[in-house]
Amino acid sequence: MSAADALIERIRNRLLPSPQAAEETATLLPDWLPDGGFKGPPRDAAVLIALVRRGDDLSILYTERSPELRSHSGQIAFPGGKIDPTDKGPGDAALREAWEEVALDRDDARILGYMPAYFTGSNYMITPVVAEVRPHRAFVGNPGEVKTVFEVPLPLLMRSDSFDTLHFEHGARKGSTWRITHEGLVIWGITANLTRRFYELVLKDEVPW
Repeated sequence: MSAADALIERIRNRLLPSPQAAEETATLLPDWLPDGGFKGPPRDAAVLIALVRRGDDLSILYTERSPELRSHSGQIAFPGGKIDPTDKGPGDAALREAWEEVALDRDDARILGYMPAYFTGSNYMITPVVAEVRPHRAFVGNPGEVKTVFEVPLPLLMRSDSFDTLHFEHGARKGSTWRITHEGLVIWGITANLTRRFYELVLKDEVPW
């Protein structure tokens, strides 16, 4: 078994085998609470944390959102979005969105498991879906949604010093998120927080090879 095979297997063993049930997420608190609270229950969404594998090299796939989008324009994100009624679950939704956004063929992906749900201040309940991806062709961003597609080497994300804290102000509210800087791009907010959760959950005790 190669080092990459062993790491993938350890990651799989540390993930949830299925998405959290609704009753398990009902008591989750959002990462921040907007003034006046929420006007309804959270909307279900899913993102794909794609462990892209080429030989024994592993990386995580990210997108830079189009500056033309109305929401979170220009920010770094995982492929993903709202779970549609026709989706069979978070895994199906994450793979569908990855195909629509970056032409990631679902036949190239093997879902390893799920991370605990993440409740956002924009009232989304996000299920992170972790998959091993062995691409048979290049990823291509949908120009209506994605400006660039890029990958961060997994060994970089296995080091605690790859993360620092970003402090921000949003109106009268102050807050902070994790931040990762890679080749001039800044990953912050929900995406950086989920990356840090992935590090804490499955990578923290590992040694880059």
